Order: sequence, then structure tokens, then C-alpha cells
Amino acid sequence: MYPGNNAKVFPNRTAYLMGGSGESVTYRELDERSNRLAQLFRSRGVEAGDGIAVYMGNHPRFLEVIWAAQRSGLYYTPVSYRLTSEEVAYIVNDCGAKVFISDQANGATAVEVSKLVPKVDTFISVDGPIEGFEILEEAVAAFPPTPVPDECEGADLLYSSGTTGRPKGVKLPTQGRPIGSPDGIVVGLKLLYGCDERSIYLSPAPLYHAAPLRFSLAATRVGMTVIVMEHFDPVEFLTLIERHKVTHAQVVPTMFVRLLKLPEEVRNSFDLSSLKCCIHASAPCPVSVKKQMIEWWGPIIYEYYAATESNGFVACNSHEWLAHEGTVGRPLIGKVHITDETGFELGPGEDGTIWFESAGTPGFEYLNDPEKTSSSRDPRGWTT
Repeated sequence: MYPGNNAKVFPNRTAYLMGGSGESVTYRELDERSNRLAQLFRSRGVEAGDGIAVYMGNHPRFLEVIWAAQRSGLYYTPVSYRLTSEEVAYIVNDCGAKVFISDQANGATAVEVSKLVPKVDTFISVDGPIEGFEILEEAVAAFPPTPVPDECEGADLLYSSGTTGRPKGVKLPTQGRPIGSPDGIVVGLKLLYGCDERSIYLSPAPLYHAAPLRFSLAATRVGMTVIVMEHFDPVEFLTLIERHKVTHAQVVPTMFVRLLKLPEEVRNSFDLSSLKCCIHASAPCPVSVKKQMIEWWGPIIYEYYAATESNGFVACNSHEWLAHEGTVGRPLIGKVHITDETGFELGPGEDGTIWFESAGTPGFEYLNDPEKTSSSRDPRGWTT
């Protein structure tokens, strides 16, 4: 399941469109554009297992760039456009990226970054010139819109927030698999959330975060249409649901808060009847907020608890949550253990460290930090 196959089955279906500008990209266009860029990567000596860094906002070329890396077996590291040039350069150097891609809106910082990343060979700008950068459309023009001969699955290499020191890259052992290999989030979209190729998925958060990125990629594997918001706005969010008959969306709790702060007459002025499922994660959701959302939208609110490390997955639907207010659900991947500082397993109601046993994606590591990788392991084989 990947855009190459979808381009054959429904070439003219919209793969994704931008919520603000309305710019849309079909599956044929996504396939051809990502192939051309993958061909460019190979021409520059960027082989399967190498990495690129992507420094962009929610831009029409973002998913195109990511799919080019994904289908050519690369590790790709999206970097927050809210970071300083020094912070961006640290991540680019640490992940060993050979290619650095920026949109023009972040061009000034990108130029500063380019002076601080000596291992990068190729600098590419999308949607306009940046000093010292090639322009994407011109750079790929000479390459064919066909897959590279050694096409295989890549993987994201995402960085922690850096709240306890320098950000660390989370490297998963999923790179190099045959193209179209099964994807855990695809399974979740279908089995947990009822998605199929007719579904419309609304993504309102920055694509450099794990959940928006991974779910948007999985949605294009399924053949869905993804609507990407350039920036979250509560009225625009509701407008897009009504306009495009959105069936699925994923938010963070602060978005619920902003939606609920709208005047009641505004909230009730939108037809949201197409919405079958709204997923939330990434932060605790206050009980009162979630109650109000379920009262407004009905029992279509789904929650999960997981991590960039993909070492476990806990989920619940609205009915389960209403029966156990405040829960994040039952573990679906990885049995959960709560321990104290000595590793002693604690009972119900006691606070401790969360560990997962028999994780879905074993073997994650923190790039260039064996000590931190070791600290995430328990002698019993659990991970945190």
C-alpha cells in the first residue's frame, strides 16, 4: 500500500489538499513528483539508509518530499520551523542528513543553517529561491517520474522535544523493507477507526510532529484524501469539515478547548454530520473538556496513548471513556507495567514509570546515545 499503487487504481483521486489555499494533489501527481525527487536523491549518491532533513511548514510539497524519501529507503527528519538556526543545525548534523530541504517562508533561517551543516551535500528550496539552494522544480525536471530501481521503504527519524537536554533522534528498525510493506497505523486506521479509501482525513497540526506525519502518510497508503491545515483555526476547522464532508480528524486537547470557546451559535452553525471519528492524543485531556466534546459531537471521540518510539499503544473509544472517565484505554500493543525507581512493579492507583512489554516495534534506539538507549530498557525486556 503506497501512492505508486494508488496512482494506478485511482490516479485522479485527490491524495491531499491544503485547507487554506485549496491547492490539491492527485495520486498520479504525488506518485510522479515523489518519483522524480527519489531519482534526484539517487543521482546525488543518497542511497537507502541515508538521511534527509526537512525544514518546512505545512506546505503543499511537504508530503511529496516525505514520500520521495519513504519510497527510496531513506531516513527523513522533519524539523520544527519554530527552532533557531543553531537548534536546527544541531539536529541536521546529529541525524547525518545528506540533503536539507526548506520552503521559502523559512529561507532566512535556512541560509543560516546551511553555514552550520558541513556534512550536507545538497540544499533544495521549494516554491522559490533561497540563497545557495537549488529550486526543487528545476532540480527534478530532468528526472523520470518512475520508481528508482531499488525502491524500498524508508522510515522517519524524529527528534524528542529536548525538554531534558539536547533533542535525541528516535531510530526505528523499519527501514529497508519491501515497498508497500504492512504498516501498523494503516491497520489502526482500518480496524480501530473505520477508514477506507473513501474516507476524508483532516490533519490540523504541524506535520513535523509524529502523529500528524505518520497518520497522514498512512491515510495516503489507504487511498484516502488528506486535508492539511496550514495552521489551526477553530472556525476554519469546522468549515473544512462541512465543506469537504470530512469523516476522520485528529487533534490535540488544546484544539478541543479552542473549539469549545467559540460562541454556541457559531459552533451550532456548522453541519458536522459527515464526521464519524475524531482521534485525540499527545497530551492529557481534561475530563470536563472531553465530556463537553462528546455531548457536542456524540460518542465519536477516540483517544490513544503512545510514543514516538512506537513501543506500545493504548486506546479507548467514547463508551469506554464514559464508563471510566479519565482513562486512556486498554493496551492494544505491549502489556503495560508501572514500576518504582527500583523496578518494583506497583499496584493500581500508584504513580510510577510506564513500561511496555512485547512491544509492536522492538529495537528502537536513541541515535548517537547508547547510554540513553540502555536506560530505556528493563532487564525483563520491557521498554519505556
